Amino acid sequence: MAYVAAFLTVVSLPALAQQRPLITEDVEIVKPGAARFEAGFDFLQDKNYPVSGLNGDSTRLGVVSLTFGLAPNIEVETGGVIRNFLSINRQYRPSAIPLQLSLATNSTHDAGDFYLATKIKLRRETRRAPALGFRFGAELPNSNQSRGIGLNQTNFFAAALAAKSFGRVRVIGNLGLGILSSPIDASGNISPFTQNDVLLYGLAASYRFNERLTLVGEVNGRYSTRKNAPLGTESDGAARLGARIRAGGLIWDVAGIKGLHPNSERSGVTFGVSYEASLFQPVK
Repeated sequence: MAYVAAFLTVVSLPALAQQRPLITEDVEIVKPGAARFEAGFDFLQDKNYPVSGLNGDSTRLGVVSLTFGLAPNIEVETGGVIRNFLSINRQYRPSAIPLQLSLATNSTHDAGDFYLATKIKLRRETRRAPALGFRFGAELPNSNQSRGIGLNQTNFFAAALAAKSFGRVRVIGNLGLGILSSPIDASGNISPFTQNDVLLYGLAASYRFNERLTLVGEVNGRYSTRKNAPLGTESDGAARLGARIRAGGLIWDVAGIKGLHPNSERSGVTFGVSYEASLFQPVK
């Protein structure tokens, strides 16, 4: 799903509309008639995959998203991971599903699950009150669960968004619901109608140091209230601390990652680039 080859006319991105390297969603949207493309890679160390029972170091190549501004308060987005590579450290528990891996292998790879989402800006920021928005979408089953990385399940998510600027500092908050499917229950038994409703959370802040440099940080993830959650739907999340750098007509980003839950990565790093191009004239 590398959609983009065609955006050769690059325009400057307003810092307020940038997303990478954060996952927490800002209320601000892409301007009408424009498309924003983001691409990067992640390297995550010591991450657990509960369904397959694998633990390893994950490299995610082609972490991409493509966002279209359709109206002053509406955007649509699609994205995902083009390729996941896992260097296997150990099998920390028996796999709950059949895997297509040889006994001697020390690595595996797979396509990632892509998603479709819509964001609506409900109200502008005022001097005293934050901007408000709403985002919802679905994750699609594009991966192959037998490779031990993805779950090949359809998931739904929705979240309320809020954002407020205080001079050079911008604070963003997300709170929502994720409905996660899993073919395996907490005991490892096949259960095709199993799901888990989890709390989605995100709190982020950015500091515009100057026109070229913005410092960013966040805590983002999901929290399962179930003591014995279906495998693959447990609590997961990470803290990120990094920067955006404007150079060469693009926005470059880098961030360090620290996992927050037992199945999260121990640490990691992400690097990427973003740009925006005007593509069409919105219908009035």
